[in-house]
Amino acid sequence: MSVFITGVFIFLNTTHSINKIYSCTLFITSKFQTVMNIPENLYYTAEHEWIRIEGETAFVGITDYAQSELGEIVFIDITSVGETLKAGDIFGSIEAVKTVSDLFLPVDASVVEFNEELNDHPEWVNDDPYGQGWIIKISVADASQIANLLSAEKYQALIG
Repeated sequence: MSVFITGVFIFLNTTHSINKIYSCTLFITSKFQTVMNIPENLYYTAEHEWIRIEGETAFVGITDYAQSELGEIVFIDITSVGETLKAGDIFGSIEAVKTVSDLFLPVDASVVEFNEELNDHPEWVNDDPYGQGWIIKISVADASQIANLLSAEKYQALIG
């Protein structure tokens, strides 16, 4: 990020009369590095979904990286509750102020539940993507598919 500041700087002496007048442009450069939250206990997809396994069921949402790239989330559309889908199938979409993005299922599963709280609080996906911002609960059909997903370390390498 670079910032240019142009202005006139006036220095007053102790009697409040103008001592010196300077005009200049300041060029300020700063490199910001955003640290993403990537919990070690989750698995990830290259499409930026996460999955948390809890026995025979699992929770799915989008990653901290995904929500930061999308910007302010305003609506989540899930129409797949009750359906059985394959890994990579679209299970819904997420709408931000300036874009809409499809959501992809990480593993073969039946979609059991949508986080209905997101209807009133879509910002939870931005504020707490791995907690209150979970999107769907699924019943995993084939747990061996977890081995095809990314670990936190591999996901970090993917996003840089």
